[in-house]
Amino acid sequence: MARTVATTTRVGREELLAFVRPRHQAILMTTRRDGRPQASPNTCGVDAQGRIVISTYPERAKAANIRRDPRVSVCVLSDDFGGPWVQVDGTAEVIDLPDSVEPLVEYFRVISGEHPDWDEYRRAMREQGKSLIRVTIDRWGPIATGGFPARLA
Repeated sequence: MARTVATTTRVGREELLAFVRPRHQAILMTTRRDGRPQASPNTCGVDAQGRIVISTYPERAKAANIRRDPRVSVCVLSDDFGGPWVQVDGTAEVIDLPDSVEPLVEYFRVISGEHPDWDEYRRAMREQGKSLIRVTIDRWGPIATGGFPARLA
């Protein structure tokens, strides 16, 4: 059986966004008060300004961590766990109600398209007290795939 060779492909910002836009599974990494990392799986999208967006609740650890230290990393995964992935480093902000409602509409659109009842969606976001995390991308690594080093393949 042929061995798969690991790859790393350096890309510019537009290629990065083209890679991330259709991928909605990510691990958000924030920093706990004691300096250790806190990782959480999330659904993510890319807004019109090229920021990674994640829906959350204001009392979640990730929101508290971002309010204290906005430096984050996001590992964006392919639907196939063995598929390509990329780590993005950025500066995050937490947007709470009432300011989060319209950004949450955009979040839904970039992931799922049009909602059948936007008034109902906005009402649900307000009733649930939803917040939105926006990550401004500062830098990123190569788009990578797992596998063997070329010397072993």
